[in-house]
Amino acid sequence: MNMNPVIHFEMPTKNPKRVAKFYTDVFGWHNDVMGPDMNNYVVATTTESDKKGPKKPGAINGGFFPKSKDQYPSVVIQVDDIKTHMKRITAAGGNVLGKPMDIPGVGWYVSFRDTEGNRVSIMQPHR
Repeated sequence: MNMNPVIHFEMPTKNPKRVAKFYTDVFGWHNDVMGPDMNNYVVATTTESDKKGPKKPGAINGGFFPKSKDQYPSVVIQVDDIKTHMKRITAAGGNVLGKPMDIPGVGWYVSFRDTEGNRVSIMQPHR
């Protein structure tokens, strides 16, 4: 079986503008606060990137989503076939949280809980 890399991180936030300023001021990240049509998501660029993503091997970018009850930081794992991996997650004792959603220009995305209750996500990039 091929290894599937971590390609993205996500963290909850109560205040998108405040969190964007914090990570820019402390770590020099570039943060784009998206509008209400994108649920005020903050895209965090943590390393030099192009349209294909980070230029430095092993580096990842991330984002911040509006915080609600029981949400914690999460990682996103890249997969080649989201439906196959959803079946694998369930077969291994995990719980898929909903149906895959299409993120325009990015890929298919769905979250799951692993056997320890951690919220993790998978993404099948558009090719």
